[in-house]
Amino acid sequence: MDASPDTPRNFPNPAEGRRSTLTSIAVNTCLIAVQATVGMLSHSQALVADALHSFSDVVSDTVVLVAGKHSLKAPDADHQYGHRRFENAASLMLGAILMIVGAGMVWNAFTRLQNPADLGTVGVAALGVALLALCTKELLFRYMMRVAKRLRSSLLAANAWHARSDAASSLVVALGIIANLAGFPLADPLAALIVGVMIARVGSKFFIAAFHDLMDGAVDAQAQARIRAQLASTPGVLGVHRLKTRKMGDMIWVEVDLEMDAALTIAQGHAIAEEARKRVMQHEPVLDVMTHFDPVWPRRGQANADAPNSDSIVREQNQKQG
Repeated sequence: MDASPDTPRNFPNPAEGRRSTLTSIAVNTCLIAVQATVGMLSHSQALVADALHSFSDVVSDTVVLVAGKHSLKAPDADHQYGHRRFENAASLMLGAILMIVGAGMVWNAFTRLQNPADLGTVGVAALGVALLALCTKELLFRYMMRVAKRLRSSLLAANAWHARSDAASSLVVALGIIANLAGFPLADPLAALIVGVMIARVGSKFFIAAFHDLMDGAVDAQAQARIRAQLASTPGVLGVHRLKTRKMGDMIWVEVDLEMDAALTIAQGHAIAEEARKRVMQHEPVLDVMTHFDPVWPRRGQANADAPNSDSIVREQNQKQG
């Protein structure tokens, strides 16, 4: 039984998501200028690498803005299920960007480590900038993750974790600079190499998760169990089977067969299916629920127990239509 197109859905608030992303762009742009300038003047490869990491943040933030705009477009003739998977494609692109940036950092740092005689002591100012970047990015992560959880946005969450990886890389950079200042010149390029590995690792996780969703990956077992329980608890539903889910951006598409009393009329069966659909969409980020009515002959006593509830649902549906 097809869902009516005008039913309210749990779409996130795009304006709040844009605000958090624009905040991230502004913060990272300022950090890039400071990190790159001080890093070059202080001869700190690790701090320059951290500036490149911040630049990758600006690139990823831009991807998020574009994805957020296009994913909310209404269905059209070429995309009849909507454009939600634009977010999955953007997450895949973001993961690829991070892997490329990380690999470049690793290669550059490895090259520097091959020539230890050319390495010197970095300037003290580099340490202050690294600590400033560490505190700023950790605060940015907490803000962005709070917004991502409120909006239930996997793309915003991925971008927030990118900021957290920045904070971790800034910590490594700070430790490398401290070791360099203490008389270990190899510590600075070694810190840059570790930062590159961290970035590539985070990127690979985003890439794999997005690829999984683009291949019609199902939601996790806990979410499926909640959806099944909400369907099964609907009055008039005698059983649930062939439950299938797939991710479409941050939303879930559900298909399911509902077992109902074979003696019910088409109107009664439709009303029960609509109630089951409404229950799921009220509690989960579900884009739609496609149901199929499977008639069964209930055991003795079960039909009488469920029939009044089924009738009340039909009356409620008729009152809404009236």
